[in-house]
Amino acid sequence: MPLLPDSPQSAPSSAADDALGPRSPARRRFVGLGLAGAAALALPAWSLATSAAPAAAGLGPHSDDWRWLVGNWDVRHRRLKERLTGSQDWQDFAGSSACWLALGGLGSVDDNIVELPGDRYRGMTVRAYDPASDQWAIWWLDGRNPTHIDPPVRGRFHGDDGEFVGRDTLRGKPIVMRFRWHEVHGREPWWEQAFSPDDGASWEVNWRNYFTRTAARPTPLARADDAPRDFDFLVGDWQVSHRRLRKRLVGSQDWDQFGGTLRNWPVLGGHGNVGDNVFEFPSGTVRGIGLRSYDPKAKQWLSWWLDGRTPTSIAPPVRGGFAADGVGTFIGDDTLDGKPIKTRVLWSRITARSARWEQACSDDGGKTWETNWTSDFERKA
Repeated sequence: MPLLPDSPQSAPSSAADDALGPRSPARRRFVGLGLAGAAALALPAWSLATSAAPAAAGLGPHSDDWRWLVGNWDVRHRRLKERLTGSQDWQDFAGSSACWLALGGLGSVDDNIVELPGDRYRGMTVRAYDPASDQWAIWWLDGRNPTHIDPPVRGRFHGDDGEFVGRDTLRGKPIVMRFRWHEVHGREPWWEQAFSPDDGASWEVNWRNYFTRTAARPTPLARADDAPRDFDFLVGDWQVSHRRLRKRLVGSQDWDQFGGTLRNWPVLGGHGNVGDNVFEFPSGTVRGIGLRSYDPKAKQWLSWWLDGRTPTSIAPPVRGGFAADGVGTFIGDDTLDGKPIKTRVLWSRITARSARWEQACSDDGGKTWETNWTSDFERKA
């Protein structure tokens, strides 16, 4: 059962945390990881206060579509209290945002604090460009519901304005969502949300945001007092050495070795983090985004994967965490060549400047395991 080819036309064959994702195009997974013992480690020299946006690599004209949003912003919100009820009762409140580029500019992530009266919360946005449809997909994760990513809206920019449309539900009924960006290269870009209960025949505008830049170079927003320390060790810039078994679960000992990089930064006040990944496969460069959020009820992390070669969807999350000995074990179900398998990920050898990631698969329900990927992380600075 050969690994999926690592060509730009196919999904990757497996994932390191902040490394690769899918083992099959039909069901793409990214392993969710945490670190219970990381609080005892010294924080890395890479300072949160000086973190920069991952640099775009000139991957085409659309790699600049969101460059205007990179940085830190004060946000002025105006929101309709009750949506699709005929209400005209509006709320005005403040917020803040920080935005980074990812996927060489063909993706972006922003982290947000929303000062909703009586219900301050955090959320993050993930965007990715799909050349096949010439559209951006935009997803939202609300920090109050960290186990769920909203369905995407899709669209594109025309000059200084952009329109993005998708479908969701409100109070159990289907609606159409519309996001519009205006004057994105002006002094005060602004965003508008509208809902339609009648498939676009009529629209109710229910939210507007007005942005004032506070810094051109993005820095993470303030950490929450109750944020877990699990991923402090991973924040920053890394050089990664990968070793991957070419064929899995067939007794092969034929390995590929290649390099890569990772840039990871905190979001959701430390209740989440995002990794921008570059893999130098023998056949070419591959990029992807790993995003995680912490579920305080289960005391576990959820982890999603977005593959830059198939940027129209985010894989379903898997859950995981670390034991008291500092070694993390994460197991999930997947498929290989249409057959069910289990995947196990281990994090180990974690220091302030290094870490080891290891993946294994099992086709007998976890009775035996074959290691098929190792990644050794070395901090750049």
